[in-house]
Amino acid sequence: MSSNSFSYNEQSGGGEATELGQEATSTISPSGAFGLFSSDLKKNEDLKQMLESNKDSAKLDAMKRIVGMIAKGKNASELFPAVVKNVASKNIEIKKLVYVYLVRYAEEQQDLALLSISTFQRALKDPNQLIRASALRVLSSIRVPIIVPIMMLAIKEASADLSPYVRKNAAHAIQKLYSLDPEQKEMLIEVIEKLLKDKSTLVAGSVVMAFEEVCPDRIDLIHKNYRKLCNLLVDVEEWGQVVIIHMLTRYARTQFVSPWKEGDELEDNGKNFYESDDDQKEKTDKRKKPYTMDPDHRLLIRNTKPLLQSRNAAVVMAVAQLYWHISPKSEAGIISKSLVRLLRSNREVQYIVLQNIATMSIQRKGMFEPYLKSFYVRSTDPTMIKTLKLEILTNLANEANISILLREFQTYVKSQDKQFAAATIQTIGRCATNILEVTDTCLNGLVCLLSNRDEIVVAESVVVIKKLLQMQPAQHGEIIKHMAKLLDSITVPVARASILWLIGENCERVPKIAPDVLRKMAKSFTSEDDLVKLQILNLGAKLYLTNSKQTKLLTQYILNLGKYDQNYDIRDRTRFIRQLIVPNEKSGALSKYAKKIFLAQKPAPLLESPFKDRDHFQLGTLSHTLNIKATGYLELSNWPEVAPDPSVRNVEVIELAKEWTPAGKAKQENSAKKLYSESEEEEDSSDSSSDSESESGSESVEQGESGEEGDSNEDSSEDSSSEQDSESERESGLENKRTAKRNSKAKGKSDSEDGEKENEKSKTSRSSNDESSSIEDSSSDSESESEPESESESRRVTKEKEKKTKQDRTPLTKDVSLLDLDDFNPVSTPVALPTPALSPSLMADLEGLNLSTSSSVISVSTPAFVPTKTHVLLHRMSGKGLAAHYFFPRQPCIFGDKMVSIQITLNNTTDRKIENIHIGEKKLPIGMKMHVFNPIDSLEPEGSITVSMGIDFCDSTQTASFQLCTKDDCFSVNIQPPVGELLLPVAMSEKDFKKEQGVLTGMNETSAVIIAAPQNFTPSVIFQKVVNVANVGAVPSGQDNVHRFAAKTVHSGSLMLVTVELKEGSTAQLIINTEKTVIGSVLLRELKPVLSQG
Repeated sequence: MSSNSFSYNEQSGGGEATELGQEATSTISPSGAFGLFSSDLKKNEDLKQMLESNKDSAKLDAMKRIVGMIAKGKNASELFPAVVKNVASKNIEIKKLVYVYLVRYAEEQQDLALLSISTFQRALKDPNQLIRASALRVLSSIRVPIIVPIMMLAIKEASADLSPYVRKNAAHAIQKLYSLDPEQKEMLIEVIEKLLKDKSTLVAGSVVMAFEEVCPDRIDLIHKNYRKLCNLLVDVEEWGQVVIIHMLTRYARTQFVSPWKEGDELEDNGKNFYESDDDQKEKTDKRKKPYTMDPDHRLLIRNTKPLLQSRNAAVVMAVAQLYWHISPKSEAGIISKSLVRLLRSNREVQYIVLQNIATMSIQRKGMFEPYLKSFYVRSTDPTMIKTLKLEILTNLANEANISILLREFQTYVKSQDKQFAAATIQTIGRCATNILEVTDTCLNGLVCLLSNRDEIVVAESVVVIKKLLQMQPAQHGEIIKHMAKLLDSITVPVARASILWLIGENCERVPKIAPDVLRKMAKSFTSEDDLVKLQILNLGAKLYLTNSKQTKLLTQYILNLGKYDQNYDIRDRTRFIRQLIVPNEKSGALSKYAKKIFLAQKPAPLLESPFKDRDHFQLGTLSHTLNIKATGYLELSNWPEVAPDPSVRNVEVIELAKEWTPAGKAKQENSAKKLYSESEEEEDSSDSSSDSESESGSESVEQGESGEEGDSNEDSSEDSSSEQDSESERESGLENKRTAKRNSKAKGKSDSEDGEKENEKSKTSRSSNDESSSIEDSSSDSESESEPESESESRRVTKEKEKKTKQDRTPLTKDVSLLDLDDFNPVSTPVALPTPALSPSLMADLEGLNLSTSSSVISVSTPAFVPTKTHVLLHRMSGKGLAAHYFFPRQPCIFGDKMVSIQITLNNTTDRKIENIHIGEKKLPIGMKMHVFNPIDSLEPEGSITVSMGIDFCDSTQTASFQLCTKDDCFSVNIQPPVGELLLPVAMSEKDFKKEQGVLTGMNETSAVIIAAPQNFTPSVIFQKVVNVANVGAVPSGQDNVHRFAAKTVHSGSLMLVTVELKEGSTAQLIINTEKTVIGSVLLRELKPVLSQG
């Protein structure tokens, strides 16, 4: 009845008939027999009356109840006519809920939705962004080809909307329209190209999803947006991150050369005796090429690393597959810890993650070996998880850990889960074949299992033993005899067939037992399983050929039984064997070779991982999980032999500057310099160039390279230092010529301005020179890699770099034009000067200071207090008599201004001399550096010696792990710095303190309330407690209730301002202001309990 009334709806053209028909549906056709007794009918009638009411409150209440029904999974489609009437409601809340309903049911009730299409089109112009977006969603949900032009127009308009939420919905609509009408592809690509340029993080994920759906092969659309997508990645919503990472993985495989060739290039480093230096240089250059990673390649790897800590398992999995497919093999190890963390999630997530780990562990065992215990099976794990963990344990098994694993497997075999116990026995068999040292041990263990009470365990053991014996059958006659005795008790067909096959293959080694087994089998032939019957026939044939005297009659009897068997396979096998082994006049030429055919040497079975062939699918995809190519799967291409032109990813900066300031040449140059100064300031404040690239829009290769700040690209820059030096010399020559030209133009400046600039210049020349030299080196290095083709382009790049270098050498001020300082440009080649009193980041912080006022003086001071507490580096028991302790002397490090000074005291507690004490292998996080002490030739018994080291912790409390070695042993040790030791005390005035504190507010400020007794809030007690925890300097204060301390971080020179403000009663407020918010929050956590306790 309901279907009839619905067809009536479709035929009737009017709205009233539609509504009547719909009401008839709800009245006549209740849902099944139970609908007669349910109250849904009455409820829906109430809802219809409420929706037709004149009161907005009743309509709103009805819509809330309807949306609630949808959320619970109930069918509310019969209310469509009543709801769609309210689409033009003036109440914004009702309108929002109506659109939520329509998005859900527009596809099902297309005809009714079409009646209101004019309302949707009007809503696209609504001032409320949520209504505009909802109208577009409803419009794209009506799957009728006739409205494709309307949808296309709506998408184009929405893609240019001021609201990013509307533009996001436009990107979603693109996919729906493409699936409805693929012929619109070209027009949709234009919209996608426009939306890809959008700088909103809200839009990025959705437009990349549309790109992947509509035109995944149009890589050219990504070039200009590549760096922007890399930099926005951290801020995009989680599911957008997954889509973008997968797309960028495919992009990287087409645009960059393989980073996996490093190992191949390490050999053949020696120079041939007869080779000239030029030949050697050419060979060296050729060898160096695979080592230089494209800065854009590095940018992608670096910007995805923080996402390994995401709370979303799909994001972590996406980053893991990216590292697996495109990062150097030496860097892929960091994903293992994050993947192991996901194993604490629900079973569905565990299943997918374990599948991917199983694939990875086949090729690179070392990645997951440290986490071996994480893959031990828990009793609560479902069978699918248990078998995957077994698979991974098998892949990770080696000579070192096999004994531990075998003990673990012995427990698993006793499991009540029989499927899991059988899988464990197969695993033991695989370990036995892979590690020859334990083959005999595994075989003996499996033989012991043959006496197990559980038939499934025994059967599986028999099957695995059969495979192992094929590898070395001659040595194991006793095991075969033992298995022959089991035929009386084992009933599992596969196990019985395996025993018979083994006896048949080795019938000449057990000549007494084999005929007797055949006799027993002949008795029970008719009741055996088909699989066993086939092996009985084979056994009879083999014994007929080798021992016909004893078994001729038995074999003929079995062949006669098989001749009349119900199964045609057995009848066919019987005829075949009879013709082959029993000679008669009809026998063909094959009967002469019967023995060779039946008793030929069989190849041993290869026990391989079922995940071995899955690595050709991209990790984390549905195709990898199913091990078949799923619909819509996009294959990863092979690495190109030669990288395509990297300049396609460059975004023109100068053109943008001209658009912003078209007044004149001087203003253009000035704005370009300011643009660079902003990006440089951001580099200093965030320790990454990613933000500066996205905000300033300068996506040039040189800036991407220089922005790495030596964290991840340190090694490569050191390797090519000679190239950089020569390049920087050429650069300085060009710069001198240009400076001379500009000096002749700029002579009309006043002496007073010049004097002020000279004064400011002299104060900051040391730090700015150091900064400029580092940037110049990295810029020149990247220029030599990119090698612009035309002269005009090379001139432009040189000019940009010259501006950037000059900007770095001048104080960043707001009141004085940077062009004015060209008159006093010092020698252009970088000069090595003493350690700067002001770091580059402090110079960026002081940008807003006016030159006309008295400039502030902020300098590093001596530590107010040096704690004597030592930390154990190596205990004498662990170090076989060598003990080591370390402490932080709070002195500037002599090995580098970014390093923390550490003193290590070594003690020999033995009665013999310890020789050659030195630092061995270092396992440092990326960017961290260590300056080791010189090797100690010998340390006398009961002797002691103190040595100094320097470690650049990169302003983090990450552990520096390394090996402390002697002549005979190496001991793994680690140093983890307290956060207070990552600081240097700073002397500054109260005025400067307040000014800097005013800059470092908002996200850069953390605070906590402290409660303690009044006697703990005296100035001396507060001072002693603060300097004991952190290496800070006291700042003079004009208020008795406010105590101020200042310091800067050792690595980046970022200010750390600590304020203790006493309140009424026994409370105080602790405030910390710093750009380094992580260090600030850690320091706050450490200071709070110290100040609170008595």
